[in-house]
Amino acid sequence: MSEPAQKTQGKHARPKADFPVLAYQNERFMRSVDARAIRILAEYLEPQTRLRRAGVQNTVVFFGSARILPRDVALAQLRELEARSKDGASPASTADVKAARMAVQMSRYYEDARELARLITEWSLALKRGSDFLVVCSGGGPGIMEAANRGALEAGGKSIGLNIQLPHEQEPNPYISRGLSFLFKYFFMRKLWFAQPARALIVFPGGFGTMDELWEFLTLLQTRKVRHKHVLLYGSKFWKRAVDFGFLLECGTISRQDLNLIHYADSPEKAFEILKERLSHDRFMLQQRPQRFF
Repeated sequence: MSEPAQKTQGKHARPKADFPVLAYQNERFMRSVDARAIRILAEYLEPQTRLRRAGVQNTVVFFGSARILPRDVALAQLRELEARSKDGASPASTADVKAARMAVQMSRYYEDARELARLITEWSLALKRGSDFLVVCSGGGPGIMEAANRGALEAGGKSIGLNIQLPHEQEPNPYISRGLSFLFKYFFMRKLWFAQPARALIVFPGGFGTMDELWEFLTLLQTRKVRHKHVLLYGSKFWKRAVDFGFLLECGTISRQDLNLIHYADSPEKAFEILKERLSHDRFMLQQRPQRFF
């Protein structure tokens, strides 16, 4: 073929088609600011679908610090620091030893959350309403969250973990039931799924995240955006020092009636007694049809 003919053929050659992908399969778009509304909707619909398929009807939510250790782990860390100090080779600082001793003290809350979750799950299973009727739910991470999922597993029941995507990755704890571990990008969508199926909220000592979740629940109850939910603060000494509700009442920023939203407990047995008495008189206990979240 002559050179002019080759040039003519190349000039009129059929261009290669650009095959697009489906919009929801366009990862770049789905991660963009423009697709934020779709991502939010997905964090509404996907958990709803999975919880309905699992048959989950009601939850008891555990909140508390991710930093609280199991008793055996806290003791092991303290003994290691004390041993280093005795050897003299690389003595631990006074601050480190003090923090380790405090971790041992705080570890009682891990063990108490674990025991309370076990008691609640055993009671739920004894109701003969199915293993999904009243399920322990946590934030899915370590600390108090792990203790709650662990206690439910030890009782032979199911539990939920609602994890959150963070800059420093928070891995789901291994005690969450298979198929009931969730991961959220948006805090407000995670809060929705904490609040909507919940029948009770048990708040163990914690930091900013725990406080945020507590105030969210109390505000929803105070303004009657949600009803028939119970708030129990575990560890009265901690909570009465951390939050002075009496001072808020004295200043007129809350009413005396608002204080009725809160109950205190200092042992798993007492907490269980309060929750059992309150939950037993709730309407959901009499419902024969599965709970619909929305």
